[in-house]
This record gives sequence, C-alpha cells and structure tokens, in this order.
Amino acid sequence: MSTSIADRRPATLRVALGAFLVFWLVLAAFPFLWTLWGSFKVEGDFFSRADWMNAIFGTLTVAETGAPFTGDGYYGAWVQEEFWRAGLNTVIVTVSVVVISLTFGTLGGYALSRSPYRYAFWLLILALVFRAMPPITLVSGYLLPFFEWNLWGHLPTTIIVLVAINQPFTLWMLTSFFRNIPKDLDESAMVDGCSRFQAFRHVIIPVMWPGVITTGLFSFLLAYNDFAVTSMLLSRENLTMVPKIESFLGTTQTRGNVMFAVASVVSVTAPLFILVMFFQRQIVSGLTAGAVKG
Repeated sequence: MSTSIADRRPATLRVALGAFLVFWLVLAAFPFLWTLWGSFKVEGDFFSRADWMNAIFGTLTVAETGAPFTGDGYYGAWVQEEFWRAGLNTVIVTVSVVVISLTFGTLGGYALSRSPYRYAFWLLILALVFRAMPPITLVSGYLLPFFEWNLWGHLPTTIIVLVAINQPFTLWMLTSFFRNIPKDLDESAMVDGCSRFQAFRHVIIPVMWPGVITTGLFSFLLAYNDFAVTSMLLSRENLTMVPKIESFLGTTQTRGNVMFAVASVVSVTAPLFILVMFFQRQIVSGLTAGAVKG
C-alpha cells in the first residue's frame, strides 16, 4: 500500500504545522471576534482605560444594564439611527451592480473571447488601463454633470459609477473563463440547430457557471465594501452601510455613537462570512477553472 505524503511526515512536523495553522486562524479571526464580543458591551467597558479586563467581564455593562451583555449598540444603530435604511440602500446598490455587471460582462466577455479580430485584444488592454486607475480619480469626472443635472446624491448615479469602475475587471475575468471553453461546444450546438445566442445561453453559460459565480462575488464585494465612491456621490440620507459607519465615528462626542459604529461593523462583516461559506465551492471551482485546460 502506498503511503500518503502527510503520513510520511515526522510527527513533530505535523504537530508544528497544526499548531501554526491554529495560531494563524486565531490571529486572523481575533479582530472580528473581539469586535463581536465588544459590540454587546457598553462603551466604558469596551474602551476601558482603567482595566482592559472590563471588556471581558463587562463590569460597567452589568452596572448600567444589569447583565454582562447588552444589545443597546445594535438597537441604537439599527432603530435609533436607522441603520436599516443604509442596509436597504446597500442591497439595492450591490444587487444592481452585480446584475448589470454580469449581464454586460458575460455578453462582452463571450464576444471578445470568440472574436477573431485584433481589436478584441486592444479593447481588453484599454479596459485594463481603465481598471488600474484609482477609482477616486474617475469619480471626479462624474461630479460636474451630476451636479448640473441635479442627479447627485441618488442611488442610480452611484450604481452607474460602480458599474463603470467594475466592468473592466468583469470583462477580463469572464473573457479568460470563456477562452478556456473549447469553441467546439459553440459549433456543435449551432450544427444541432441553435443560433449563436441559443448556444451561448443553453450550452456555454451552464459550463461557465462557476466563473460567473466567482465574478459575481467579486463584483458584489466591490460594491458592498466601497467607501470612496459611495461617500462622495450619495447624500447623507441615502448612504450605504460602509460610509454610514463613518458618520457614527465622526460624532464621537455623542454618547453611544462609538458603540453604534462597533455594532454596525459586526452587522456589515457578518454577511460576508456567510456569503463566502455558502459559495466556497463555487469560488474555488471558478478560481481554478483555468488552471487545467482540457
């Protein structure tokens, strides 16, 4: 019987690798876990200068609320400060950006991957140059027409800009995935009576699904985590969640605002963990789809 590489390693090496992996996981997860723990404390405990152990045992939290944990930070953020509006705006922006980016990206990526002309290469190079530019430099070009047409501060304007910033990346990723799909599939489908679009829809897209999921996830993260574009283009009433957190930190003199920010950070981060865990197979499949070409 053949022995696996892992079994042939010395026991001390396996223990050392396991200990390092556990240490790395704890180190990576600690900031979020600490923030999650602190979000259920009062400000005096979580930011205690007298004794950092107050953040663990909740001395002031017990004194003020009668319990070692409190949900006042979440209530204040989501209800009192109406963080739910920012959450709703975030859903609208991210879903719109993902749907629009993937729609144009799949059509454009498929066309560029199957194009026999040289211009397809130069279009991708132009898209790469556009993507390499800092997003903040691109936003300035939209400000003047948005102000003149009285469009500044609304969600559709932000969606337009985020799609424009995200589209080059989407084109590059999807084009590379499409190029790894043999053209014989298109030709076989058209020989069987499909049009070009029917072959694309019924044959190519099912094969491309992991790549579409991966690209959609990255498009979602761009829109979900964006701060520069959303903070510049949205009015204070229409903020998404990330710039809304900054508005809490901008008024630290107001009692409770810091804990509102802490609770909001946990609220913003938790869906990302759930999303990655739910789509982990599709992400790995999509990222490795081009590693082996059949």
